[in-house]
Amino acid sequence: MTAPSGRLDVVAAAKTVIPVLQWHQVRPAPVILITGPETFLADRAGRALRDLLKAEDPSLEVSDVGADSYQPGELMTLASPSLFGEPRLIRVSNVEKSTDAFLSETLAYLEHPADDTYLVLRHGGGVRGKKLLDALRGGLGGGIEIACAELKKDTDKQDFVSAEFAAAGRRITGSGIRALVSAFQDDLAELAAACQQLLSDSSDEITEVTVERYYSGRVETNAFKVADAAIAGREGEALVLLRHAVATGADAVPMVAAFAAKIRTMAKVSGTRGGGAPLAQKLGMAPWQLDRARRDLQGWTDEGLAHTIEVIADTDEQVKGLGRDPVYALERMIAVIARRGDL
Repeated sequence: MTAPSGRLDVVAAAKTVIPVLQWHQVRPAPVILITGPETFLADRAGRALRDLLKAEDPSLEVSDVGADSYQPGELMTLASPSLFGEPRLIRVSNVEKSTDAFLSETLAYLEHPADDTYLVLRHGGGVRGKKLLDALRGGLGGGIEIACAELKKDTDKQDFVSAEFAAAGRRITGSGIRALVSAFQDDLAELAAACQQLLSDSSDEITEVTVERYYSGRVETNAFKVADAAIAGREGEALVLLRHAVATGADAVPMVAAFAAKIRTMAKVSGTRGGGAPLAQKLGMAPWQLDRARRDLQGWTDEGLAHTIEVIADTDEQVKGLGRDPVYALERMIAVIARRGDL
């Protein structure tokens, strides 16, 4: 089944011609390439495909292969017709760490994919396996690609939450979405689990109050809650929230990062005129973020912002090993911010 090398080289050089879908659009195809660093979304796409195929035929035979520990002949053995003709789902992990045998045999397999067989290739990123990916994207094998990009921006995570509730036919307010994302800023799997728990709530509409009721401890100790209190000038409240966060295991480094993100947004907005979607788009933020930054800037001066940025940079160095007491450094930073960078 070895393919002529010339054809593969031509296909590898081709542009992407196969459908590129989002994780929630996964569907059966002879080959399903799942790419991107967001493991949670990739796993969910894989489970959704398995469930779909199982629903179509409960006799589905599922096999798992590690491309990094692949033994010659494994793919052809698993893809060979079974005695009873059951459909087969072959899930391959760690394609970005593939052995040479896996790459060469999979390229050959793509020339003639087996009937009633669905080959799922999970590639987390990197250059390993580029020839295989180029061949797939060029159309060899008749596959599709499921892109699972990392959700870095708050707006991406808010869209994820909104989609979770929309898929369940439930309503959640904008403030509820923001509170939920704020509470589970760093873990998409936890954010998804929180959505499912809230979906079990009997309320007609999920609001910020609902989120606070379920996750009050998590929300209150979130780094952005501490930053909001400090920026608003509520030094005592900010210090209480900080100590509670530290007592429950919060790390100082992401805490400083949260303050830096808030102050950086304020600095971008400071001095701008106008508002609405055009300005927000120009600044690379959502309209509500622009409005929030404008509110946060009340009482601040450019000099105070500049001094605060310097203090945050110094605090970042302190909590990353330069200082002996990270908590003291955080408290000092909060005091400066609560006084709006007063020199």
